[in-house]
Amino acid sequence: MTSRQFSNKQDTERQLPPTAWAVLGLLSFPGERTGYELKKWADASLRFFYWSPAISQIYAELRRLEALGYATSRRSGPEEPRTKRRYAISEAGRDALAGWADSPEAAGPAVLKHPLVLRIWLGHLAAPERLRALVEEHLARTEVQLGQVRAALAQAADNAEWAHPRIALRWSELRELAELELARAMLADLDRLTPPRKGDPDNHDGWPGPG
Repeated sequence: MTSRQFSNKQDTERQLPPTAWAVLGLLSFPGERTGYELKKWADASLRFFYWSPAISQIYAELRRLEALGYATSRRSGPEEPRTKRRYAISEAGRDALAGWADSPEAAGPAVLKHPLVLRIWLGHLAAPERLRALVEEHLARTEVQLGQVRAALAQAADNAEWAHPRIALRWSELRELAELELARAMLADLDRLTPPRKGDPDNHDGWPGPG
């Protein structure tokens, strides 16, 4: 490989989005998988701490990775009732993924987009009972998600190759527990609110400015 080719390869790797590395990471475990199987695996692991890409995004990344030589694919034989394309990581892909995973570069800040908190932030435009209902619905969803995380942890418990994914899932379990605690505290905060009276000097028409 010439120095120019090496430089171009590095530039290509820097331009890969995190989703591409996540899909390649799913392929880094033993075995070949279809795009549908990768989606199921993402739903059972990645979504608890990162994000589960749509099936269309998974296939788009698989095509990108295969074009780069980071993944290979083959069609299933006539023994299967439906033709499927199975994907596997290549040696070049494993080397690139290892370089990305072991990079000294910072992972970057966590990005939080919390629709419930956004609605609470705009609570001055909503009925108090509606806000409570939103938080209670969120609590119920979080309980379900916590159960799903724990099910994924149980499934990974006896697999030695899932030692690091178990750490990520354990973090996800703790995050769901923290989310429950935060939502319950939010309910308590809502209960302590008293509607401002018309003409109250503290009843600002807009967001309080500095000073």
